[in-house]
Amino acid sequence: MSSSPTPRRKLPIGIQNLREIREAGHYYVDKSGLAIDLIESSGKAFFLSRPRRFGKSLLVDTFKELFEGNRALFEGLAAETRWDWSRRHPVIRISFADGVLQSRAELDQRIFEILQDHQRRFGVTCQHQSVSGQFSELIELTHEALGAPVVVLIDEYDKPILDNLTRPDLAREMRDGLRNLYSVLKGSDAHLKFVFLTGVSKFSKVSLFSGLNNLRDITLDARWSALCGYTDADIDTVFSPELPGLDRDEIRRWYNGYNWLGESVYNPFDVLLLFENREFRPYWFETGTPTFLVDLLAAKHFFTPDLSRVHASLTLLSTFDVEKIAPEALLFQTGYLTLHGVRQPIPGQWVYTLGYPNREVESSLNAALLEGYGVPDRESFDARIRLIELLRTADLPALQALFQAFFASIPHDWFRKNDIAGFEGYYASVFYSHFAALGLDIRVEDATHHGRIDMVVLFEGRVFIFEFKVVEQAARGQALRQIRERGYADKYRARGEPIHLVGVEFSKADRNIVGFEVETLAG
Repeated sequence: MSSSPTPRRKLPIGIQNLREIREAGHYYVDKSGLAIDLIESSGKAFFLSRPRRFGKSLLVDTFKELFEGNRALFEGLAAETRWDWSRRHPVIRISFADGVLQSRAELDQRIFEILQDHQRRFGVTCQHQSVSGQFSELIELTHEALGAPVVVLIDEYDKPILDNLTRPDLAREMRDGLRNLYSVLKGSDAHLKFVFLTGVSKFSKVSLFSGLNNLRDITLDARWSALCGYTDADIDTVFSPELPGLDRDEIRRWYNGYNWLGESVYNPFDVLLLFENREFRPYWFETGTPTFLVDLLAAKHFFTPDLSRVHASLTLLSTFDVEKIAPEALLFQTGYLTLHGVRQPIPGQWVYTLGYPNREVESSLNAALLEGYGVPDRESFDARIRLIELLRTADLPALQALFQAFFASIPHDWFRKNDIAGFEGYYASVFYSHFAALGLDIRVEDATHHGRIDMVVLFEGRVFIFEFKVVEQAARGQALRQIRERGYADKYRARGEPIHLVGVEFSKADRNIVGFEVETLAG
């Protein structure tokens, strides 16, 4: 006799409260076992960086319910039989998730309101008037009044800074105000049971956590890679009732891939909206237009093909401050790039490889970057739609005409106001991002025995090999000649598919394509 299918539940879209999820019968991916593993590991003060809408607030709420001893919420979960429900601890929870604070005074006022609310909850009265003094006193008095050391949970610890990055002076004021708050934690160690801070970015200890030497950063610890987010197993088990009618491989391609040196995960927000709407769309990307990020990449003359394989040191990935914002660190910490691997070429020297986590981010980010690189949005969209048709028919002369018309559409005034066109990678970046914005199978800097191919596109049984050159004015035929002389096609002959060699030359003077040579090899 076959078992009945698992019934569908409510989707916890936008719900970061464990009690509501459990009591209202929503789907819940059990993180309580991992939460206990962390609590029982070495140390008691932890920091975790994860991108927005990744379930950080729900994790914080899970810690809160554990330490407050609300056993009923964990019935049937890993924590039910592992946690000592007889021990309870007062929890001070500070969140900056709501609203945008636009001055240091607003920040201090928000902190005072949070601290005063906790005084009422715990029945204590603080005498200090300063933020740091009142926070320190609250921790000590609460420990004494309730007879148990205090748990401090800080959610979106960095949001007041990130919300004001376009105004550096204000961002610095916010940073100083938060440092004033967080500095209390080291001196209060004797009164603390557990401390957990989470947010999007990892600010350097010097700038924000000065003196807090016992804070363990678990962001890149493989054991906690899946502490937030859904794993493949979670999708196949917890959400199995939602899968019929959806292409499982496409779900993986669109939304899986975020990795912090351990198990890869999906962004929960994407998955839940996919199951709700039954359509593949860039749900997570659309919730926050990365205007600041796009402007930064353009200002730094970032070569967009490099986004698929960025190499960085741990120091670079971990160094983030108002005065020093490396594009690689910002891309990684905000979730537009993720870890694809790590190697140690010599002892003590670690090299981290970053790339897009999935199709959603690759296509959406490149579409956004085109606008930041001066490309009119309407023309860019039309060109991408036409590009699909031309690749399908391998109409390379029409492809040349498409991109020549496209580059001609970029307003002259934009070039006058921006120096980016003088950056040699500009033209290849714009060319590449049109393909990447479609989510096509692209290989960048593809290694062969004779060199590296600038770009390879695999599409519907055809191979397109592109080589780019920038010339002063007239075409020289260098690009196609390099493809031929270095035998770039050899690597793909075994596929038995038609191979199209395309040499593209851009002119600095004309700001357009002046050379577009092609050759087709039979499959």
